[in-house]
Amino acid sequence: MEKTDDSIKEIIQKAKEGNQIAFSTLLDTFWNDVYGFQILRTKNENDAEDITIRTFSRAFDKIDTYDETYEFKTWLITISKNLHVDLLRKRKRSLMNEMDSRGDEVKKVLDETPTVEDRLITEQNLAHLLQDIKKLKPHYQKVINLRYFQEMSYADIAKELNEPVNNVKVKLLRAKKLLAEIIKKK
Repeated sequence: MEKTDDSIKEIIQKAKEGNQIAFSTLLDTFWNDVYGFQILRTKNENDAEDITIRTFSRAFDKIDTYDETYEFKTWLITISKNLHVDLLRKRKRSLMNEMDSRGDEVKKVLDETPTVEDRLITEQNLAHLLQDIKKLKPHYQKVINLRYFQEMSYADIAKELNEPVNNVKVKLLRAKKLLAEIIKKK
């Protein structure tokens, strides 16, 4: 179903007011445009999908800053392009650092078996993390539980929640951001 400019503006306005259905509609309407743009740029499905998810997350977080004199699709593509450039810069820095550190590296075989202290710290951290997760809204708790504790795929989570896969990805991204904010406040 092709949406008119006026209906898109109405949906954007509803999204600015916090309407979750409006966010889902925008995601469904523009997902293929942003994902297609990234596939052409990255030539990698995983990177394209990751950048597309982050694009919508950033756009939805900053929807109040959207200027309606520009097309919404153009705004999304600009965000997407900037995220891709950031990713490339980060990878380049990481690669350069890795090359520098390997120049003088002496190969060592490490015993990576966790010590008793390591296991205790891990258990304590997990207990704190579970307490923080319980502070989230139930639908965010559920998506985190399904993904990270039950290790379900996005497709399986989508079936379980009876939602589109794209919505699950964005919901999971939002849940992680909210969880990070809770942890930072400590």
